[in-house]
Parts: sequence; C-alpha cells; structure tokens
Amino acid sequence: MIRVELNVNKANVYNEVAKTTSYTGDKMTGDEGAYERIFTKDDDRLALERFWVEACNAVTDLLKQYIVEVSSQPESHCLELDRNYEVKLDLSNSFDVNLTGSMETSLFSFFVMYIVAKWYKYTNKEEAESYAAEAAAMLDDVTSKLYYRKKPTRIIPNT
Repeated sequence: MIRVELNVNKANVYNEVAKTTSYTGDKMTGDEGAYERIFTKDDDRLALERFWVEACNAVTDLLKQYIVEVSSQPESHCLELDRNYEVKLDLSNSFDVNLTGSMETSLFSFFVMYIVAKWYKYTNKEEAESYAAEAAAMLDDVTSKLYYRKKPTRIIPNT
C-alpha cells in the first residue's frame, strides 16, 4: 500500500472564496447593491463555517474506503482558521503518486466552489447552480485520479 496525505488549507480557501465573491459582485452591472450583497467579508466567515464542514464531510464520504486518518471537523460556533482538512489514505501500490498534487489542487477547488455555491444560494441565485456543478466536477476529477492506475513496468530478466 502507498500512504498519501492530502491537505486543504482553510484560511486559503476562505481567501479564495472572498476573491471570487468580490470579483462577481464587482462585475455585476445593473444591480446597485450587488457588491455589498455578494462579497464575503471577514465577518461572514462564521456564517461560512457550516459550508466548510459540509464540504469536509463530502470529501470524507468520497474517500472513506481509503482513509487511515482524517482531521476532525466539528461544526464550530467560532472561527478557527487553523483547522485544515487533512486526510491520510492507503492506496494501491499501482496508484500514481505523481497525481497527489493534482488531487490536492482539485480538492482545494472543490472546497472553494462548494462554499461559493452555498453562499450564492442566498446572495446570487443565478450563479449558484453553475458553481455547484463546478464543485461536483472537481470531486469527479479527484475520483478519476484516485482510481487511475499507472502501467506496470515490465522487468526483463538478464539472459
């Protein structure tokens, strides 16, 4: 078995969510209060905490058959930015470890898209479904990398 560790930094996810919502709110034309309504400020992070926990649970469910250890993600009533999502997996020896970084990037994107989609259900309904679809696509990407197997190398015996 190959041990693979994946980590998603919570503070970085929240910063990316803020950038995404800021950009969306800023680029909306014809909607006077769009920026103030859509942009997630530091004060909104506590409201986003439930979405973070839901995203953690979705990833844990996806990876459950391979999990050796996973970080605890209890729903909190305060903001704990240092509570990252960390998971250790035991995967087949034919897993291509070169995909580990790409899996981590896709997980990061999933967290961002998932949280934005949930937030947009309240603040920007028109775009909520497209972000939810992107989040689902990121999880599919993780799954395809998880199940990909590198080709075995043939050892030619000395003659």
